[in-house]
Amino acid sequence: MTRFWRKFLANRGGAIGLAIMLLVLAVAAGAPWLFPGDPLDAVARPLLPPFEDARFLLGADRNGRDIAAGIAHGARVSLMIGVTAAAGAVLIGTVIGALAGFYRGWIDDALMRFTDAAQTVPNFLLALALIAVLGPATWSVITAIALVSWPGTARIVRAEFLSLRERDFVLACRAMGMGDGRLIFGQMLPNVASSIVVLATVVISIAILVESALSYLGLGDPNIVSWGGMIAAGRPVFRTAWTVSAIPGFAIVVTVLGVSLIGEALTDALNPRKHVAHKPTPALRKEHP
Repeated sequence: MTRFWRKFLANRGGAIGLAIMLLVLAVAAGAPWLFPGDPLDAVARPLLPPFEDARFLLGADRNGRDIAAGIAHGARVSLMIGVTAAAGAVLIGTVIGALAGFYRGWIDDALMRFTDAAQTVPNFLLALALIAVLGPATWSVITAIALVSWPGTARIVRAEFLSLRERDFVLACRAMGMGDGRLIFGQMLPNVASSIVVLATVVISIAILVESALSYLGLGDPNIVSWGGMIAAGRPVFRTAWTVSAIPGFAIVVTVLGVSLIGEALTDALNPRKHVAHKPTPALRKEHP
């Protein structure tokens, strides 16, 4: 574990991404104490500029809602939806990819054709259709994002299982009479865990962006504050009070950047090929006559 963290922190981008996410997590965790009360309540003068009132450092929107409180409470919503939706998508994709790569044959063909069908419709359009059917609520946003984000994970896990199924340790387990379930989830799946972890960071970034876009279009839960909804609230006054939309937009960019940097650092730290030391070729001894 110490070696892993040394490799991870050796990546400057990973260290920056980790610092960003620790800050975002601290703000999200401390939101109820930093900004008690409902962040949707009007507490200040409408369109209060940033840094004009010490009580409302980031100003207020056109309804008099504290932007700083919205950023803090919105971080909780974005992270919760992003992590939960990513977990669902990775779980679905991992199961489908593992079964397809392990069994091959008609099972592989059926699951991959189903994956192809799921990718024929653009993810965001499919999410819009699902939200229209399920209704604008937090659970429906999580469900929609999970159901449109799993195909990429399924394809990568399938490729990993195809390369593992003929390895010596898999053949030995089969010779010992190990059952398929134990072999898939107990022996082969741990060998692709590093790839799944890296994929999860990608899906979290996508989930945060999709949730923000859905909230911007008014398809998020209207009873909670979200960064996408805050951007939408500032759209009518963008020319006169651009910070109302710019501040939550900046929060989205920084959070997605932090998750992406962590994902890149995990790719380097969990890839042993990047850390193989190559010994220099010894110089040939020059023979003297």
